[in-house]
Amino acid sequence: MATNWTTYRELLLPHPTGRRRAVESELRRAVRDGRLAPGTRLPSSRDLAAQLGVARGTVTSAYAQLVGEGYLVARRGSGTAVAAAVTWPDAPPADRPPEDAAPPRRWRYDLRPGLPALNAFPRDEWSQAHRTALAGLPADALGYPDPAGYAGLRAELADYLGRVRAVAARPSDVVVTDGAAEGLALVAKVLRDNGHRTVAVEDPCHFGSTALLSSHGLEAVRVPVDERGIRVDRLAATDCRAVLVTAAHQFPLGVVLHPERRRALLAWAHDRDGLVVEDDYDAEHRYDRPATGAMQALDPNRVVYQGSTSKVLAPALRLGWLVLPPVLHAAVVQRKRMNDLGTATLPQAALAHLMRSGGYDRHLRRTRQLYRARRDALLSALAEELPTWEPIGVAAGLHVVIRLPDGTDDVAVQGRLAGRGVNTLALADFAGTPTFPGLVLGYAATTPDRLRAAVRIMASVGTVGTSVRTPPLDSRPR
Repeated sequence: MATNWTTYRELLLPHPTGRRRAVESELRRAVRDGRLAPGTRLPSSRDLAAQLGVARGTVTSAYAQLVGEGYLVARRGSGTAVAAAVTWPDAPPADRPPEDAAPPRRWRYDLRPGLPALNAFPRDEWSQAHRTALAGLPADALGYPDPAGYAGLRAELADYLGRVRAVAARPSDVVVTDGAAEGLALVAKVLRDNGHRTVAVEDPCHFGSTALLSSHGLEAVRVPVDERGIRVDRLAATDCRAVLVTAAHQFPLGVVLHPERRRALLAWAHDRDGLVVEDDYDAEHRYDRPATGAMQALDPNRVVYQGSTSKVLAPALRLGWLVLPPVLHAAVVQRKRMNDLGTATLPQAALAHLMRSGGYDRHLRRTRQLYRARRDALLSALAEELPTWEPIGVAAGLHVVIRLPDGTDDVAVQGRLAGRGVNTLALADFAGTPTFPGLVLGYAATTPDRLRAAVRIMASVGTVGTSVRTPPLDSRPR
């Protein structure tokens, strides 16, 4: 009679010779090597004997020996399992970090830019959206996803972006990605396929963007930014045919690309037969003025628009989107197909429901008030404690740049603050060419009281004892 394998709790071991000690040795080795983790429940003696083709008594005896040695535990009604409280000297824990890996540092005050208030994430609404979306999905929607994205989410995104960001998009223009990083990676791969070898970026800009472009074989060519945004005249002097910009709220300086520069940038793209990649990373967060519409609406054939949920909901969701010109759409979708066959459908459907039900807008309204209060608390404390430290940029987003007194070494200030448990980033970390000394401070994830406490530490550190790093005068924003 054929063995029915469908009912077994499987355990794959080398086929023993049939002797008890062979089974015992293989089990002992699997535990010591870490292949059987502490707490793992083993098959019944009957099941394992059938899988190995040995007598049941052989397995029973092996289990009893290893229980006696402390490798296994046996409890009536619970079966046999690997001992949970024992570690073996030659089997390091599977999650042990590499010898040269430093443990992540826990900061007293973490003012990194780019993090939203993670404890404000709408857990109940998100859970409800997941349940409702799953209940409404037909069975065939649980197969392999459309690499361009779940149709319901693409429709919601086209409506939302048109309403909130004035983006000109049909659902068929949208591609859903695993966060903004994958979106930029897909565009970079297609640009490389199409013969691009360089991409212009703003200076200063996020170092992650330049690293990502470089990892896909594209040289990042830095173009300076001033109080009106990217210097299009300097861009025209390069041989680039694509540029990555943060037009609505330049990262990190916080300036808005001036209307004349917008028109000049699109004219440059037309003349070069080029592309503008518009990273609209935090445009929904405005505190004292209406948002500026996306550049994409001015020339949908020349602008790639990208966004994500990372600054609105949470980075952990890994949901982003691209709105693509027709010339790139098919190539990007094909790249997405080859990358991962498509983004997971269930979180896409949940986000679609959250947007359709108004939950996304409600969360935005709540967090705008929260972030404005935190920004105000930070700037008020700085004005009181450190009046010579000047905030730069418009009241928007999740971070602010603070200009330090001329001649200050911002990297040294960053180091001194780190020594006191305050995590900040020096502006110099983002710039290819020195601009002015500054700190990039994220405030969205920190309460007003803790922001004020962090500022008191900043005031105690100040700029005392830092070495001087004076940038060239012509490198400062004009």
